[in-house]
Amino acid sequence: MKAPFPPGNVRRRVALVLALAAGALLLTGAAQSWQQIRAAARQITSIHADFVQEKRMPILARPLVSTGTLDYRAPDCLRWEYRTPIRSILLMYKGRVQRYFAVDGRLTKDAGMDAGAFNVVVQQITQWLNGDFDRNPAFTARLAPGPRIVLEPRDEAFRAMIRRIEVGLSERPGVIRSVTIYEPGDAVTRLEFRNIAVNPDIPDAVFRKVE
Repeated sequence: MKAPFPPGNVRRRVALVLALAAGALLLTGAAQSWQQIRAAARQITSIHADFVQEKRMPILARPLVSTGTLDYRAPDCLRWEYRTPIRSILLMYKGRVQRYFAVDGRLTKDAGMDAGAFNVVVQQITQWLNGDFDRNPAFTARLAPGPRIVLEPRDEAFRAMIRRIEVGLSERPGVIRSVTIYEPGDAVTRLEFRNIAVNPDIPDAVFRKVE
């Protein structure tokens, strides 16, 4: 069985992980300016949250639903884990990125992962964590009513996979409520974050072990 991050075109993998990073890592809270967003982002040292992801496409009678957890610790440790319907884990520990996916009930390391591509992802994650949405050369960014942040890819090839990303901000300081990824062909992926803990103590093992 294939994992939620299947091997394949490098650009597509980078696009998907960047989309997740945009929503999962910058927990900005309600803000009216980029300066406020950057100030809020710099207060985040660690995060733990559950998430529910829904994928909607015109050819599907029902959305595809996945659930999982997110753990982040500044400046460069991340665990993004899908638990249902198929388990897979993306680990980043001090900048080193690894990916595991379930095969016949066992987690297997993705030996075909492109290290260069994921180094680009790490650089983008660092920029977003600093709240620098409006300084990211890969996207145009604007603040919109809701409140929300709207990100649109600058690169034409990137736009062929992701039309835009909308980050819904919560009224609770330091927390977002959702991320919606709009793709060509009216496909939409929406992530909602729940049970969010801001600045918890997260040990190294969370980012280094896949048990």
